[in-house]
Amino acid sequence: MSGKEKLGEKIIRQIRQDINTGNFKAGEKIPAEPELMKLYHVGRSTIREAIKTLAVAGVLRVQQGAGTFVNTLVNPETIDERLRRADFKEINGVRALLENEIVALAAQQRTEEQINEIEQALAARKQAIMSEQRQACIETDIAFHLAIAQASGNTVLADLYQSFTIIIRDFFTRRETQGISHFAMSHYLHESLFKAIRDGQADRAREITQEILNNNH
Repeated sequence: MSGKEKLGEKIIRQIRQDINTGNFKAGEKIPAEPELMKLYHVGRSTIREAIKTLAVAGVLRVQQGAGTFVNTLVNPETIDERLRRADFKEINGVRALLENEIVALAAQQRTEEQINEIEQALAARKQAIMSEQRQACIETDIAFHLAIAQASGNTVLADLYQSFTIIIRDFFTRRETQGISHFAMSHYLHESLFKAIRDGQADRAREITQEILNNNH
């Protein structure tokens, strides 16, 4: 079953790619099922499932009796695909907007349980620094900020931030020569951010977040 799912996802990606590269143009009809089966070397059921998924996503429009068309009103890329090809300066700018809102909301909306989760993530971040394990520093740093996002009480913001973590992880991984110094030097700011959120200080949380973001450059 998982193999079939992976094949279906592969065909969805290939159709999206053909739309992005202009092989299937916006507003125009895509080839019929038999042609798509030959083009992608898969069976009819896989093609139908891919078209159904893309139609639900708004990428394709199925018109009974006329065929399947590329929707002209949407960007066929997923948010993750768009983020992967974005410039890091753009990513960091949007991340700043997200995090400033997230930390302020977390300071106002956090529950006792969520405070404990943020504190545990902060402790894990410190342990990773003490152990001088760079990959663990990356993962625990992301886990700390994700815990704050989940404490914001806004699931849409939390989901958006989770998409951004893909790019954040890639960015930190590429900066291999940096070691753990970046994480160690900014840990006091993360401790201060935790305290501001715990104490309900939304403005202070925003100030500290800006300092953390400035240190990422």
